[in-house]
Amino acid sequence: MNTEYLKSARKIFSDYKRMAEKTMEQLSEKQLYWAPDKESNSIAIIAKHLWGNMRSRWTNFLTEDGEKPWRNRDTEFEMDWKGRDTLMQKWEEGWQIMFNTIDSLKETDLDKTVLTRGEQNTVLEAINRQIAHYASHIGQIVYLGKMMKQEDWHTLSIARGKSKEFNEKMMKK
Repeated sequence: MNTEYLKSARKIFSDYKRMAEKTMEQLSEKQLYWAPDKESNSIAIIAKHLWGNMRSRWTNFLTEDGEKPWRNRDTEFEMDWKGRDTLMQKWEEGWQIMFNTIDSLKETDLDKTVLTRGEQNTVLEAINRQIAHYASHIGQIVYLGKMMKQEDWHTLSIARGKSKEFNEKMMKK
């Protein structure tokens, strides 16, 4: 059962990663760095925050607090990255750290206790916490992308007005 949980969690993380990437692929470099106002985050800022979070939470996951002393969360909301290549390299780096950790976990690890800012959670709870966190930010990325692309947006799921057609196609499988 717990082995299935780890596979499921990995798939959920992969699906959200892919959703964000399909959004970013539709955008120009300028659009990746655009924010609607000074209090909002650009896609690049959200990606930088996720990168910082992933590095901190998943490095030495079982043995150290998930909020590392070397993390400076506030700087994750200041953009000093330049260009799509840098953005995507950092994006991949963060996800790779997370996936390497998930892949290293064993069924027996799920009941162990880990810390995040001193708060105790089981490994299972900590994974669920990160799934929810990443999903919320990836939802922001998708929404920003849709806002910028408007009628040129290529849907990432079922197109409007196509639910019946999609369901019929799925039922035939």
